[in-house]
Amino acid sequence: MIFKEENFMAYPKKPREACGIFGIHHHLESEKLTYFGLYALQHRGQESAGIAVVQNNKIVSHKGMGLVPEVFDASHLKQLKGTSAIGHVRYSTTGSSILSNAQPFVVNHQKKSYGVAHNGNLVNAHTLKKALEETGSIFQTTMDSEVFLHLFVKNLKHGFEEALVKSVEQLRGAFSFVMLTSDGNVIGIKDPNGFRPLCLGILNGHYVLASESCALDLVQAELVRELDPGEIVIISEDGIKSLQTSASAKRCFCIFEFIYFARPDSTIYGKNVYQIRKAHGQRLAREAPVDADIVMPFPDSGTYAAIGYSKESGIPFEMGMIRNHYVGRTFIQPTQSMRDFGVRVKLNPIRDLLKGKEIIIIEDSIIRGTTAKTRVKALRELGVKKIHMRVSCPPHCYPCHYGIDFSTRGELIAASKSVDKLKDYLGLDSLQYLSLKGLLESTGIEHPENHFCKACFDGKYPVKFDEHLGKNCLEISF
Repeated sequence: MIFKEENFMAYPKKPREACGIFGIHHHLESEKLTYFGLYALQHRGQESAGIAVVQNNKIVSHKGMGLVPEVFDASHLKQLKGTSAIGHVRYSTTGSSILSNAQPFVVNHQKKSYGVAHNGNLVNAHTLKKALEETGSIFQTTMDSEVFLHLFVKNLKHGFEEALVKSVEQLRGAFSFVMLTSDGNVIGIKDPNGFRPLCLGILNGHYVLASESCALDLVQAELVRELDPGEIVIISEDGIKSLQTSASAKRCFCIFEFIYFARPDSTIYGKNVYQIRKAHGQRLAREAPVDADIVMPFPDSGTYAAIGYSKESGIPFEMGMIRNHYVGRTFIQPTQSMRDFGVRVKLNPIRDLLKGKEIIIIEDSIIRGTTAKTRVKALRELGVKKIHMRVSCPPHCYPCHYGIDFSTRGELIAASKSVDKLKDYLGLDSLQYLSLKGLLESTGIEHPENHFCKACFDGKYPVKFDEHLGKNCLEISF
């Protein structure tokens, strides 16, 4: 029997974030550059991928389930030959994981086409959808992203720019959009609180939009700047124009981008992600020191914080577990006798390095704890003398409603167990977390308490939401 990896591996091992988005204006190889841009953003979504381009004043698209190289081949890109383009990689936080929910989402209205790709989560999507349906709108998907396009076309009577502003000002939650019009314009939109990343780059005079700067690097575009909270940029043949919606007085950039989501080679908030994760580890070593023989991560989480912990503590850094990089998306089912196959197929400890040693494992987060428990058990069976764990962020005690896939408190092990009880549950000799103050201060950003959403740690939600609605809330009315 062939079946998906997540059916038997400790699922989900890490929190997953909504999506990665990319757009480029009027380039002769827009489809190829978008493909490579999505390739660089693959870590942000592995469920589906899609590209939409402008061909002869029409938007055409191709999208499918799977990773970028599984969805696109040379023939697909040849068919997508066009001018301006947008692209999307998706992990669903609202709506089902089905092809009809893959993006970019394209609509036709009054002889024009509009496409949109979205990263984030609209917390008032269900309310807006209900109101739109009552006035005649017909929805094709269960995505909150579709809500935006319905609002936009209804507001077009006010003119293009005003339609964008009025539509965005009706949305609540975390969102970054790239939008494509059939006349070749590319638009970037960031929510008023600035939850999700979106940056602007330039490549030989052609403007590029991307979730992270690592995508700009791959296509050899130069980073110009990050969009401001509440900003709309319209890229056309006339150049680039910036509009400002009613930005919130409080910035709420998702702190988890620095902890886990963003690629370490990206620049966010003017800071290199690798250096910040390393600084988290250094601060953790000062806050939670312990004697041991080696410092090690569980690849690939915690690697950069572990480097920082090792540097600050003087304890040698080692890669005590080796990751199998050739694990596919499907497997033959193992026999019952192959216990913990899902963990061992991906990570294998170096027996001669670890046996009889006292070790410090650095993790970037503990969400559900199931995978960490299994891996600690495997190390004990290997003969590791003592196992200490240090986590480079505070305990996750509250669910996220802004686009991360732990939407209920029951999914978070730190919400029901004290640090001491969690230590025993995981089979550790000691467990300590980085403090919230230490996490924020080690970003190196001035007055960091005024810049980040940290609701998953402190329960202080900056934007109101309906706590009774979960991942598939839009499907309820279908």
